[in-house]
Amino acid sequence: MTDEWRAALDWAGASLDSPVVSSQPLEGGMTSSMLALTHEDGTETVLRLMTHEPWRAHGAALTSRERDAQRALADTSVPAPASIALDADGTTTGVAGHLMSRLPGLGRESLGDSRLGAMARMLAIIHAITPYEPFRTYETWAWEAKWVVPAWTRHPKSWQRAFDLLAGPAPAHEPTFLHRDFSHRNLLWTDEAITGVVDWVETSTGPAWLDAGHAATTLAVASGPEPATRFLELYADHAPEPVDPYWLVMDAVGFLPPPGRAPLFGSPGQLARLDDWLHRLVG
Repeated sequence: MTDEWRAALDWAGASLDSPVVSSQPLEGGMTSSMLALTHEDGTETVLRLMTHEPWRAHGAALTSRERDAQRALADTSVPAPASIALDADGTTTGVAGHLMSRLPGLGRESLGDSRLGAMARMLAIIHAITPYEPFRTYETWAWEAKWVVPAWTRHPKSWQRAFDLLAGPAPAHEPTFLHRDFSHRNLLWTDEAITGVVDWVETSTGPAWLDAGHAATTLAVASGPEPATRFLELYADHAPEPVDPYWLVMDAVGFLPPPGRAPLFGSPGQLARLDDWLHRLVG
């Protein structure tokens, strides 16, 4: 165990009346340090520590929202972690900290048709939930400051068409409970079944197709347009309203970095796949 997070690990142990005997970093964690913990009594938990900027500055709101989302999902069929303890202000843990249960399953990068279908059905289940208190209205990640045709594009006219579309009014939509970061990267699988839906810090209320669009863009960036397109086809069978390309374009543009900053993913292959996906959406 690392001494860097000794106070946080002690807090996690005290929260369950069972000391932490081992900790291992989990893969991913764009916003946070994610630690898999084993306690003295054999309990396995996950500790989120909001260590990465710019999310660290908003850690109290993000971890509190995740706690509230997990509580709202506790009596549903969505396999979300259970919130155990929260130190939103980082009083003990040093940064905002959220301790939650650990779910079974493994992440998957390669998704065949059956898993894409399971993704679509799970997203529809999430969208059918009506929490007792609505979550915040969604925030677009396609800020106007990002509306700059990227230097690496092979489809500059497509990006400009996307910016022109977003400059118009947003379509009317039915407010829906959103995960807001739903993607194959936030799912755990046991064989062909989803046994975990994680990372609820961005939970919001908004258009269902924005959630679907984010899942599709993430698939397109990782593996190309075929699984992304197939996912959208499968989700359409369950969607509460017809697709409006506006929301799909909003999500794809949201993957651009603000001017002067590097993309969150930087490999030439990933950028090319994002470029081709946006072109497909508006071309």
